[in-house]
Amino acid sequence: MKIKQQYKVREMAGENVVIMQGKYGTDLTRIISLNESALYLWNSIYEKEFTVETIATLLAEHYGIDDEVAMRDATRWVEKLDECGLLE
Repeated sequence: MKIKQQYKVREMAGENVVIMQGKYGTDLTRIISLNESALYLWNSIYEKEFTVETIATLLAEHYGIDDEVAMRDATRWVEKLDECGLLE
């Protein structure tokens, strides 16, 4: 899977938010804000193919958490991306 290329992260009012680039990006009824961990993951995999296992590895290595916790958190994060329509 991969993050759709029309989505970009921008800093607005001190928050990192996901926006859609181009003429269709004018609908601001839904703003997706990324915390520090989500921003780290986004930046690590943007424009790359990835799996839930890829995300779990990134979490485990960066935060020093065990594999089970990393896999649980990675699964939730990917599910949220999918729920928000950010994945291709």
